[in-house]
Amino acid sequence: MPGQLLFIQSAVCAILIACRNNLAIQIYPECNRMKPLQGLKILEFSTMVTASFAAMMMAEQGAEVIKVEPLLAGDPMRYLGTSKGGISALFGNCNRGKSSIRVDLKQAEGQATIRQLASQVDVVIHNYRPGVMDKLNLGSAALRDLNPRLVYMAISGFGTQGPLSSAPAYDPIIQAHAGFSASQGLGSPTFIRNLMCDKITAYTACQAVTAALYQRERTGEGQHIDLSMLDAGLFFIFPDGFMNHTLLDDDVQQQPLLADLLYNISNTLDGGITLSAGTPKQRAGVLKAIGQEALLSDPRFATMEDLTANLAEYRAILAAAFAKFTTVELLTRLADNDVPCARCHDYAEVLEQPQLQANDSIAVAQHPLMGAMRVVKSPARFGGARSQPGNAAPAHGENTQACLEGFGFSPEQQSALRAQGVID
Repeated sequence: MPGQLLFIQSAVCAILIACRNNLAIQIYPECNRMKPLQGLKILEFSTMVTASFAAMMMAEQGAEVIKVEPLLAGDPMRYLGTSKGGISALFGNCNRGKSSIRVDLKQAEGQATIRQLASQVDVVIHNYRPGVMDKLNLGSAALRDLNPRLVYMAISGFGTQGPLSSAPAYDPIIQAHAGFSASQGLGSPTFIRNLMCDKITAYTACQAVTAALYQRERTGEGQHIDLSMLDAGLFFIFPDGFMNHTLLDDDVQQQPLLADLLYNISNTLDGGITLSAGTPKQRAGVLKAIGQEALLSDPRFATMEDLTANLAEYRAILAAAFAKFTTVELLTRLADNDVPCARCHDYAEVLEQPQLQANDSIAVAQHPLMGAMRVVKSPARFGGARSQPGNAAPAHGENTQACLEGFGFSPEQQSALRAQGVID
């Protein structure tokens, strides 16, 4: 009994602590009503993806995000690619759950307006080139003098020093510099046809901001954070992409990259599949699935070293065997032999996967300007439950009046700013 009582007391204490810290205890779901970042206020200054996507992820986790846009056109991402109602799908995907205000930052009154907001927020995030925010009198030192608890995240393309510090940066440029294009092809550079480095930088920014907020809870002080796309991209690709450039001694035993071993498409009679056979058991499963068990005793492929030395020949044998089966037949045979495998889905097939339905991964939302739009929900489940997507991405300057009212600007002050062309 004393042991059971101690266990019960410990469990109750754990639940109470979890509730206090918003930890996930599914026994008492009422402990998880608040989103993790609820109560935080973020000012975002951005063009394109990095800062926008980072701030959107924090909005999905409960933060109030105010996107500060120029008066005339706003974030150029609004107009890039497929669109409806004057808002692109890309912008909608990166900016839901936010408010948008229009402020002329080139005017002193506009800068003063932002300083008043910055004195009351928790985070400022921007992806302007180094020095731009300082020229606008909105640099890190100036704003953190006003608000010592402020976490200031400055995203750049290449960093604040060095020969490329002032160079323009877009995703393909960073892919080229960080080795992404080198890692995709066999002998020739090939890009990942996706804004990979932009989004990697956004994820890195989120992690850094939340780490700084955690430190602030212990010290009471905010801080400045610098983050470059180049550094974020290299850090991301390095563990496996630079395996052969990590160990520096002369006696290193170099092996093929994982990319050369794992990332291959196998053609079938009616499509393509991919499989990953990284263990002897899985390799044996592949050969059994296609009726090539004799290769298990073939000295050319007996060990991993032998297989690596004769990889092209081995792949040619498998390719010829795969081409005799339909995609469904081959996937069934491989699954029966416990080999990890998948059909190479097209876009429509991706969205129709039963697994995504089971995960409750996708929703359809109605946007007042963009109409019906598909939304992918935030992947992290806090308290074991999916967070619902944030409100639709805002129209340009849609929330200027309401946001300024929330920060203490009177109707008369707003009228004066509007008359001066500072806000609209």
